[in-house]
Amino acid sequence: MSLSALERKEFIVKKIHLEGKIRSDELVDELQVSFETIRRTLEELEKENKLKRVYGGAVKLTLDRMEPVYRQREHLYVTEKEKIGRAGAGLVQDNDVILIDDGTTPLQMIHYLTNTKGLTVITNSFPAVHCLQDYKNRGMFDGDIVVIGGMVNSHQDRVSGVLAERMLEGFHANKAFISIDGIQLKKGITSYDADRGSLVRKFIEHAEQTIVMTDHSKIGAVKMYKIADVREVDIIISDVEVPEAWADTLDRCDTTWMHAK
Repeated sequence: MSLSALERKEFIVKKIHLEGKIRSDELVDELQVSFETIRRTLEELEKENKLKRVYGGAVKLTLDRMEPVYRQREHLYVTEKEKIGRAGAGLVQDNDVILIDDGTTPLQMIHYLTNTKGLTVITNSFPAVHCLQDYKNRGMFDGDIVVIGGMVNSHQDRVSGVLAERMLEGFHANKAFISIDGIQLKKGITSYDADRGSLVRKFIEHAEQTIVMTDHSKIGAVKMYKIADVREVDIIISDVEVPEAWADTLDRCDTTWMHAK
């Protein structure tokens, strides 16, 4: 592979965005250049705040270590989330029982469920409950609303914890619509918060089908708590096309990628 210096940088940045880390020896083989060239390129990219060098290679630069509060999250990537929400709602059928977690992306799908009949929505999200109640009071939603009880996180407008997980044991859903804080092929889907991640894990276990709803900013990111492997996810809905390097692996995992337009 013969590339210019700029093309090498673009290749490395794209690779580390998708994989989270890279090894210098692998880059030498893939780019067919010397270790010195790779070392120099990684140094330049580190100065440009594109990655962080470590022994033997580099890792993706992660600036955020704490989950933004709900009021901050709801204003991020609003247009993208609306597209993803509309695509997610298109998967819901009359008389379905669905799980919707506390993410601001699954929340957007509620606006497109008003014509769905006989729906039961189970959620741990206070904003989702308020939105569903509003539509029900206005005669625009005729389904049932089930609120998962447990420990309240006021900063994130959600419920989680052991009590919530125990309550969820009594339900079985057709589909679980979940949000994530990071997704990588090797690391799976991850969350900032262990309690939230553990409850979402229960969502997956108690649903026939798992649908991940994520904007492009989460692709390639890894957070502290692992929720599940990618192979446990049936559908991924995002505002971008499937990363080219992921396509074959997702096919082997029988995981469908939906581009919400």
